[in-house]
Amino acid sequence: MTPHAGPAAAPADLPALRREVERLDRALVRTIAERMRVARAIGAAKRAAGAATLDPVREAEVVRRAGALAREADLPEEPIRMVFWQLIDLARRLQAAERP
Repeated sequence: MTPHAGPAAAPADLPALRREVERLDRALVRTIAERMRVARAIGAAKRAAGAATLDPVREAEVVRRAGALAREADLPEEPIRMVFWQLIDLARRLQAAERP
């Protein structure tokens, strides 16, 4: 199948499928925002306790768990792990920006 097979190759429900992807994208962004809210709270708790913001052991644990979840969902592990490393990087940057 070619990516530009033309209108005859498009299913009749393509607009509905695209709307569903857009709905899922909105849900993903909301979930990422919620994850970052929690990551900020974790950063604040670490600062209050005098703990280091970076926790490479915990980060690796999170990424390994994401790989396992990917396997359970029948998804390729490496791309999912890469997404989680990006989420961790974003959380690190947000936590660093909030340091006094």
